[in-house]
Amino acid sequence: MKIDRLILGDFETNCYVVRRDESVSDCVVIDTGLDSREMMAFLSRHRLTPAAVILTHGHVDHIAGLAALRSAFPQARVYIHKLDGRMLTDSEANLSEMAMQPFTTAPADVLLADGDTIDEAGIVLKVLHTPGHTPGGICLYAESEGVVFAGDTLFAGGVGRSDFPGGDPEQLLESIRARLFALPDRTAVYPGHAMRTTIGREKASNPFLASNP
Repeated sequence: MKIDRLILGDFETNCYVVRRDESVSDCVVIDTGLDSREMMAFLSRHRLTPAAVILTHGHVDHIAGLAALRSAFPQARVYIHKLDGRMLTDSEANLSEMAMQPFTTAPADVLLADGDTIDEAGIVLKVLHTPGHTPGGICLYAESEGVVFAGDTLFAGGVGRSDFPGGDPEQLLESIRARLFALPDRTAVYPGHAMRTTIGREKASNPFLASNP
């Protein structure tokens, strides 16, 4: 699996462009950031064609780049969890209204549920529903690769915010303990912001979780 990380927009959101390997042009985009310019330039420069866009949740800093990507690649299927689906079409729900930059886009093509398997461009990802940051927050687990894309659920040394509408701090911690900490310690965690970590490292040292097994 070839994973390219792009850091997009004022909120420095991680966008991941994922391919089976470097020899192929089909890819999957995980989260599109707030500012799409670098993402679109990267896809053009490497002559990549997204088969799908998977959104880990519906906050504006993870979805606003979707407008440009859909315009350039109308065939790309858009996935989001069913509980966050309305955030694509509701500027108040996706927090863009709060940021004074109202954003909406068309509904997703596929509404996900826990345990679903996404198979696009040779990339197989299992959907882990991890609510707490948003009701429909998800992580995407590539078991054969030992990789999980964690969105804003788990960070290196931190966890996602739970003080936005729909957030729940206890639910967030339980999601991490029950779903993510059940994965092998060596699993690489690719978060929605900042640097990569591992499940084992976060179990041992994350200050929000390590002292409360």
